[in-house]
Amino acid sequence: MSNNLKHIGRITTTKRKVIVAYRVVPNEPNNCIVITTENLMADEHDALMKLVESSAGQEANELADAMSRARLPDGRIMLSAFHQTGKMVKVSTDLVEMIPNNFTSVLLKDLNELVAQQKGVSVADLAVGGSPTKAVTQPVVETATVDTSEPLSDDALAAKYRSDADRLYKEAKRLREEAEKLSPTAKKKTAEASV
Repeated sequence: MSNNLKHIGRITTTKRKVIVAYRVVPNEPNNCIVITTENLMADEHDALMKLVESSAGQEANELADAMSRARLPDGRIMLSAFHQTGKMVKVSTDLVEMIPNNFTSVLLKDLNELVAQQKGVSVADLAVGGSPTKAVTQPVVETATVDTSEPLSDDALAAKYRSDADRLYKEAKRLREEAEKLSPTAKKKTAEASV
């Protein structure tokens, strides 16, 4: 079996890992929909990566198709849960670098152009359904460039706050673990000394 995995990428400017749910947005052939993995809770991240690595994930042309059938550990449908909690983001395809393995990278924009050329269609034709559909356009809750023309609803703002809090909690936990490795707290030292 090949070690190459579809749907895995990173943002070229920040090197943050992303999973590409939709390679092309209908009527916006230069945009895609991604999930930034660091913004996920640990159980959501594990479920998403398990799906990406599964045969269902690898056989899916668009990962969102497999996500619409997969469930998170709490029972929610993955695609709608990530949409409702603001974890799906619209990004320009020239800012996403696909990394199927540790040795290969290609801009999603170039990959889409290559696939379209091989199929004899335009990049816009690669979008799911080839035209705007609720299934594709609804998952976009926020974009990489913040649109200030419309304020977020209370629900969307609350979801964003929860997502930010989850991300900050995970970062604080990681930093605390790193600090413990460097210099264990006095309480731990005392407990270890008495053993």
